[in-house]
Amino acid sequence: MRMGVLTKYLIRVHLGPFLFALSAITGLIFLNAVAQRVDGLVGKGLPWGTVFEFLALSLPHTVALSLPMSVLVAVLYVFSEMTASNEITAISAGGIAPTRILLPLLGMGLVATATMLYFNDAVLPESNHRLKNLLVDIARKRPTLELREQVVNEIRTDQGLDRYFLTAARIDPVENTLEDITIFDNNNPIRQRTTYATHGVMAFNEARTDLYLSLYDGVVHEIQSDRVGGFQRLYFDAQVVPLRGVGNELERRMGGGDRGDREMSFAMLRDNAAEKEADVTAARDENRARALAAVRLALNRPADEDSTVVTSLRAQQARGEITPMGSGRSLLTRDPVTQGVVISTRSHHVRIQALQEGINRLRVELHKKWAIAFACLVFTLIGPPVALRFPRGGVGMVIGASSAIFTVYWIGLIGGEKLADNSAAEPMITMWLANVIFLLVGLLLAARMGRAGGTARGGGWDGMWSRLAAPARRFRASGAG
Repeated sequence: MRMGVLTKYLIRVHLGPFLFALSAITGLIFLNAVAQRVDGLVGKGLPWGTVFEFLALSLPHTVALSLPMSVLVAVLYVFSEMTASNEITAISAGGIAPTRILLPLLGMGLVATATMLYFNDAVLPESNHRLKNLLVDIARKRPTLELREQVVNEIRTDQGLDRYFLTAARIDPVENTLEDITIFDNNNPIRQRTTYATHGVMAFNEARTDLYLSLYDGVVHEIQSDRVGGFQRLYFDAQVVPLRGVGNELERRMGGGDRGDREMSFAMLRDNAAEKEADVTAARDENRARALAAVRLALNRPADEDSTVVTSLRAQQARGEITPMGSGRSLLTRDPVTQGVVISTRSHHVRIQALQEGINRLRVELHKKWAIAFACLVFTLIGPPVALRFPRGGVGMVIGASSAIFTVYWIGLIGGEKLADNSAAEPMITMWLANVIFLLVGLLLAARMGRAGGTARGGGWDGMWSRLAAPARRFRASGAG
């Protein structure tokens, strides 16, 4: 009964700090992530709906990092407060050992881990995929067509293949009118045209992809390079110049596109890794078969069942196109079979290396998603013993300890990812090493939770500093003695 009441109490006191930490940490990481990509959004003339979609799709990646951090911050803060207010002492006096308090916390940690596993498998890959497609679509979108007065405006059309240069003495963006217009067209090297007009009107088509310039009272000067002295002058009262593909509308792709490793669910990662492993095995088998065929052919030893490759090589050998081994010529320098095997082996080796790197990246991502999810459980184990060992640290202890643990954990995770990507170590080892180390430290500290820490807050960082400096004081005292 007492444990049931205590469990409800622990859940209630952890909920507030967890939500606050999740909001604060997510906000900080989110602002940093958006700031890194804001340059790609400026000047695109994007509608507000697209901007909000970009912000919404950027949020899941942030939550994937901030949620395990928030678990640790909440546990450190709550146990620090409980120790300072003598609640841990009261619980111990009631016959409940501090180590038993960890059981409800581990249950909450399992819930957080299960939530993270579902999030990393179903939500995060889809949001990353949609975000990548959105960023690609935004990158393909041309900057807003803003024509400025009395400067040379470059206008790209037809996906950037054609370029026009336009100047106007005056541009009215409200009425879409221009005055004293000059348009230079050098897209056709044989016909270079310069168009002059006194005034004109701009208009987009209904789809807002093509711009039409209606020009009035002008002349076209055309230089014809295909004949000597070629020049033509054409006067016009009205002329329409179509500029296709300059629209400012964002073209969205509905799904599609190749998925990277961070855009795959657990099943996709396993299936893609298995496909690449099958390709590696096939490439190695082909290398081995070609080498054995070349050896049998060079020794002129027929096999019971020749492959298609060997049959073709034997036919060439019978026609004298291939000289068998022992003919007096250098096998390595003149035998085309040997040279073909060497070239094929090298190309297959390069392909196998590329495939193996892809397999490593897929395995790294798979283990990383699992490891980050289980970090929630590890942090719920290591948080309470740390808070109890520094009972008077307060908020400073929470910030300092959580920052130190986060730094060490992420350095280990990122370093392990680099090692695994370069095939220097197994992904299973490198991605789980940080979790294993913190788990062992947490178990060691939890085993020593025999008694509660101090009960008065008072000193802030003084209590933590005193504990850290105690070994040095004992060493000096022993030396003086």
